[in-house]
Amino acid sequence: MPEKKRKEEKKGEQKPEFDLGFGKVSLGGIFKNLGGMMELISKVAESGETVVKTGEIKGLDREVKGVYGFSIKTMAGKPIIESFGNIRETPKGPVVEEAREPLVDVFDEKDHIRIIAEMPGVGKDDIKIDVKKDKLEIKASSGERKYVKHIDLPAHVDPDTLAASYKNGVMEIKLKKAA
Repeated sequence: MPEKKRKEEKKGEQKPEFDLGFGKVSLGGIFKNLGGMMELISKVAESGETVVKTGEIKGLDREVKGVYGFSIKTMAGKPIIESFGNIRETPKGPVVEEAREPLVDVFDEKDHIRIIAEMPGVGKDDIKIDVKKDKLEIKASSGERKYVKHIDLPAHVDPDTLAASYKNGVMEIKLKKAA
């Protein structure tokens, strides 16, 4: 009897969910519902275009702001999925963190690595970049906007060659490859 009562109480609760463009997903199902994503990946692989999807999460406390999205693109016919936002999967389930993970593209060019990061709502002086061999960390904070991204670079780079520009919410970083 008590078990039935619990089920009835849970029935009326609003579970956090959002729509990524291929059906509503609960907060816990973000990392589990891959069927629609695989269909989207196939379409991207065929067309060679880049797709970006974002979602709004409903049913969270007013204090919690969850942002989750992903970008799918093809490189040499192979789909690459890059997620962004502030929802992380942990062993205890998904959590909403204070800092967002920005959408980032990494390009391995002839003699350098180019990184493009989208971080709207912060100023150039609010951004900190740390480089060590083949690791790059970007942090930015301005008011309620906070971003953190750890990037494994495709090659060792020379930190002394760091050149960065920031305009209209987009950071471009260029680093020469180490000799």
